[in-house]
Amino acid sequence: MVLLAAPAVAADDKLYQVADGNKVDKATLEGWRTWRALACERCHGAKQEGLVGPSLLESLRRLTKDEFKQTLMKGRPEKGMPNFDGSKMVTENLDGLYAYLKGRSDGAIQPGRLEELK
Repeated sequence: MVLLAAPAVAADDKLYQVADGNKVDKATLEGWRTWRALACERCHGAKQEGLVGPSLLESLRRLTKDEFKQTLMKGRPEKGMPNFDGSKMVTENLDGLYAYLKGRSDGAIQPGRLEELK
């Protein structure tokens, strides 16, 4: 089993944990579930590579966590991105959603179904 973690500011503050490409920590799993529940793939593609919306694999390489949160909460209506500041699921799982998409962008988390890392 290979365990990867994203670079973090502090050594004990990992953004996400992943093993075998599809086993992730609980918060990241909840982020993936949020992604699925909101059907984000309709615009960003099932593998986050973009459709009518941009590739999140590319976007998460340059967006800071604060920029990601701002975009998600306030949206970009002029580009068709809705705001999610009224969604309890999003507000409760914002860090996990960021971790999931960052893990996908980093190439550590594979596309498809995820399960909890034990």
